[in-house]
Amino acid sequence: MNSKWIALGAFWAALAVGLGAFGAHGLKSIVAPEQLETWHTAVLYHVFTALGLVLYGLFRALRASRGLGGALLLAGSVGFSGSLYAWVLGGPHWVVFVTPVGGAVLIAGWLAFAWEAWRARAA
Repeated sequence: MNSKWIALGAFWAALAVGLGAFGAHGLKSIVAPEQLETWHTAVLYHVFTALGLVLYGLFRALRASRGLGGALLLAGSVGFSGSLYAWVLGGPHWVVFVTPVGGAVLIAGWLAFAWEAWRARAA
């Protein structure tokens, strides 16, 4: 499972780069500057999460740890960045209410990862 987290993180990073390029080149002349800034925020958090997933996979490979950190990171990224992408692309207005929930899940993922690392340190 550990290499799957690394592969998923690498895929998630590739997707983030593609979406970043789409925002910079495809959306630049279509959306308002504020929306483009929102898109860039979504991409930034998407990239950080992708790197986090790779690190999580490496951590699990080294420590044989089990936990929810990776799943929470991925779910939070989908909720946070995904809702921002959808909003900028003209999704329904209610999608913006998913963003803070996704952000909270993303924070929970990082905290779960930290807890797993802390527990592994003590073992």
